[in-house]
Formats: sequence, structure tokens, C-alpha cells
Amino acid sequence: MRVLVWHVHGAWTTAFVQGPFDVVVPVVPDRGPRGRGRPDTYAWPEAVREVASDRVRDEDVDVVVLQRPDDARLLREWTGLEPGRDVPAVYVEHNTPPGPIALARHPVADRSDIPLVHVTSFNRLMWDAGHAPTVVIEHGIPDPGERWTGELPRAGVVVNEPIRRARVTGADLVPVIASAAPVDAFGIGTEDLTRPAPAGRGSLPPFEVVGHGDVAHDAMLDELARRRVYVHLCRWTSLGLSLLEAMHLGMPVVSLATTEVPEALAGSGVVMSNDPDRLAALVRVFVHDRDAAAAAGAQVRTAARERYSLARFHADWERLLKEVTA
Repeated sequence: MRVLVWHVHGAWTTAFVQGPFDVVVPVVPDRGPRGRGRPDTYAWPEAVREVASDRVRDEDVDVVVLQRPDDARLLREWTGLEPGRDVPAVYVEHNTPPGPIALARHPVADRSDIPLVHVTSFNRLMWDAGHAPTVVIEHGIPDPGERWTGELPRAGVVVNEPIRRARVTGADLVPVIASAAPVDAFGIGTEDLTRPAPAGRGSLPPFEVVGHGDVAHDAMLDELARRRVYVHLCRWTSLGLSLLEAMHLGMPVVSLATTEVPEALAGSGVVMSNDPDRLAALVRVFVHDRDAAAAAGAQVRTAARERYSLARFHADWERLLKEVTA
């Protein structure tokens, strides 16, 4: 089965392209959002092919995976094909609604020809899809292996664009965690945490943090695994893949109990609370008790491998795409 999919979310796409599909990804000359092609920071199978936007029309694809409202427009522009009519299509919604829930009307709401795939049950609950067929396919990730050493008595967080998305990602809560242990931040834009906040963005007080920026993903996981504890502070996002990766690494995890986290991780050993001071206290415990951290990390790794395996993820996607293209 030949699948056309845009490289939008690096970690999710990395999991998807390792499935039993012949995957092609659009690429544009500047490798911008319209077509990023293959990534530099993630390892993809060699079989995944880049296709220039002006050659997409030459690809005999069986199904198109849409992930943004503009993807359908790009397909029409490049090929003249209407997704859902001329070629089977599904739409993957990675995100929680960006605005008031009362106005959370999804771009494919009420369409009967394009199934809407949510990555969490929370997202399906919050988006208004009207009568569009919806399904939840939970995340699955490549198992990076049990890498946790916890040799550094520090906390690790993964956050992209922490200045622009401060409250969404919980970057404004990092100073609370930093009161309990030194914090190392990984992700795109984390170097900005060490600089004065821009005018009009001043919600982050100064605190001790090491920004590691955008490095090769595997190298980032190695560095993250050296930290004693992983802290997940996202207020309003889907279930973060960085959280699942930390669990697979065998790291102890403390997390806000927001969005999908309480349902998805119940019984996993992840310590959850919506009281940042309690999270800081728990970080302090793990930082000072490596044995407790190791035991918690082993439990969360077992839970993550059972629920978020790559095999289950691929089986769910293969089943759906066969239904759509039948």
C-alpha cells in the first residue's frame, strides 16, 4: 500500500513510516512546512522516499494522510485530486482544540468521506466533528531501549518553543520545579530560556536551566536518560510523545494530571498531580533517592511498552487504511 504523508510531527511520523507501508513524503525546495521531506534529526527507513511537490502527481498513491487543513489544498494544487473523492484519505488530528471548546469545530466536521483519526480519546471528546466518522489510534513509538542511568541528580523536561508557548507547555512552571532540583530543558527553542524574555512575553522569571536546543533525536534521548527524573508540565496538549519516550527509557516520571494523562497512564507508576508544589516535592524525593527513582522508572517502562508499542500502533493503522481503501 502506497501512502502519501507529510512530515509534520517528527516523532509521530517517525513511528508511522516504520509501518508495513510504502511511504512517500512531499518535499519543497526550501524544506518548509509545505514539504519538509526526510528529517535530519530522526532516523527513518531508507525505503521512505521524498517526492518533489511537482512530481507528486506522478505517484500512484492508494491513500493520503492529511494532518493540517492546508494539506487538502496542497494535494489539489499539486495533483488536481480531491481527497476523499478522487483518492482515499484520512485526517489525523494531533492537537487539542486551540480555542474555546464551544467553537472547536474541526475542519473535516460532518464530512463522511474522510475519517477523522484522533491520537487520544481526550482529543476526540474536545473536538466537534459533527457527523464525521471518528476513530482513536493511540500513539506507538519505537522502543529506544532502557537507557536510564540517572547519574545526574537533575530533572529533565522536553519542551518546544517554551517562550512562545509558555503556558500551553508549562514552561512557566519550570521555576517551581527548579526550586527542588536543577532543571535541564531539551527541545527547539530551549536556549531562549537562558535569555531575557522578549518585551510583551514576560511571564517567565529567571531560573537555573540548561538549554540543549534542537539536537539529533537519539542523542537527545541519551542525554535525557542521564537525568534522575523526567517532568511533564504540559497544560493543554495531546499526550506528549516525549513523555512516552521518557517512560520507555525507564525514567521515573512526574506529570501534571491534564488532558489524556490521567486516563492513559493510570496504574503506570507515573506520579500525577495538578499541584506544581507537590510535583516539586516529588522531584526532590527522586533526586535524593536514586533507588526509589530506579524502581519507579522500571514500572513506567513496563507500562509504556505494554500500551504504546509500535506493533500495536502499526496494526491499528494497517487495519484502518485497509478499510478506507477497500
